[in-house]
Amino acid sequence: MALAAANETLSIGILPGVSEETESTVAIIGGGLSGLATAVHLHLKNPDRKLVLLESSNRVGGVIHTERIDDFVLDHGADMFALNPPAAIDLCRKLGAEERLILPNQTGRGAMIVHRGKLKPLPDGFVLMRATKMLPMLTTGLLSLRGKLRMAAEASVPKRTKLDDESVASFVRRRLGNEVLQRIVGPLVAGIYTADVETLSMNATMKAFVDMESQYGSLTRATLARRKSGQDSVERSSAGARYEQFRAFPGGMIELPQLLSESLPVGTVHLQCGVQSIQRLDDRWLVRDTQGGSGLYRNVVLATPSRISSQLLLNIAPAAAAELSSIKSSSTAIVVMAVRREDIAEKRRMFGFVVPPIEKRRILAASFASEKFAGRAPQDHVIVRVFIGGTLQPELLEHDDETLVDIARGELADLIGLGGIPVVTRVVRWNNAMPQYTLGHVERVQRIRESIATAPGIHLISNALDGVGIAPVIAAAQKLANQIG
Repeated sequence: MALAAANETLSIGILPGVSEETESTVAIIGGGLSGLATAVHLHLKNPDRKLVLLESSNRVGGVIHTERIDDFVLDHGADMFALNPPAAIDLCRKLGAEERLILPNQTGRGAMIVHRGKLKPLPDGFVLMRATKMLPMLTTGLLSLRGKLRMAAEASVPKRTKLDDESVASFVRRRLGNEVLQRIVGPLVAGIYTADVETLSMNATMKAFVDMESQYGSLTRATLARRKSGQDSVERSSAGARYEQFRAFPGGMIELPQLLSESLPVGTVHLQCGVQSIQRLDDRWLVRDTQGGSGLYRNVVLATPSRISSQLLLNIAPAAAAELSSIKSSSTAIVVMAVRREDIAEKRRMFGFVVPPIEKRRILAASFASEKFAGRAPQDHVIVRVFIGGTLQPELLEHDDETLVDIARGELADLIGLGGIPVVTRVVRWNNAMPQYTLGHVERVQRIRESIATAPGIHLISNALDGVGIAPVIAAAQKLANQIG
């Protein structure tokens, strides 16, 4: 077997006479998006460099996975990626895959928010924390008159002069008012990070808005300046997610890790081959794998979840290990269902909706995957993905799969009039998969990097550090590859 042969080559223990080829190889631990993207960028920079990627599971991609059942394409994790930052689309372009990408459908782009048990559209031009159009905000049914007046007074709110971190909830409550936080911004941001906005760091997640306040004194004045310069042209034609700024693969997002893996030289990726330990040997690193092999490397990239990286770094960079172990993660279940279109009473086309915690419901959000992208399901069916759990409702994940399906169906029956029996049902559980960027996260990451710097040749990449989402992870991978050289 190729894996056995590769491990026979690497099984050099600590014997002298290690080949230069092995010494110059970069070892990448973890075959999720972080590890794959780092490997591909290293290969693009130097096609002659030897790379070894070790993945403990039986497939690449990590939390990115797609299942195909008959005519249904069911994404288990992310179902699209953003064009900004441009790292993801740039990498697809370099690998000759840009033409394969598909755009979201033109109809049904609006995002919805549950308000007093009913679905109401997010106002046109509202982007996370800013209203790029005022009329839709003044006429929206999501806010009371008092809430609208408080939001309109944002320009008169003094800017914050303290330099310390602030929670998303504190920032929005201070600048826009508690009603805007509870009814609009909170559920939108929580939908991205499955987080508690009361502890979510502005500096780590929404730094652009912090900078706007610092530079212009208010989000209102920042928006006016951006409008004059033409920077908000896309935002002013959007409602919530700027869907034209996203792309997907026709066969689901699993095509992305497959593309990255296939672009690497044959024999680079070793599945079902985890890492037992890493230790210093002179000026190199001895990596022992779970297949009984070992190798000496000058550069080792840890692209594993923070809890795994923490264990591997315990005796190498103990301060980094401690900081990594302190980063909390949330768990989420996704109930994926293919249902008959005729079984949905709500006939408005939409890409999805979020649920504010104030609504006291048992789901976080729902996404209509087949409405977003063509080819996901037959025209007379709809793929619905329902998100349950997260930081605020972890107790719901103690239920078995059957109960989670019942919860999802019950909530959808109330909110969109879903009836009938799903044609296909899957429950996908992602345990501790979403890192939480709590207050002080930027400083925490800085301490991790300072600790890692004391172990030359050890490199760390993770969505627990610099940004969640496919595009930010690929951007971090490109940056790391440039640092390794």
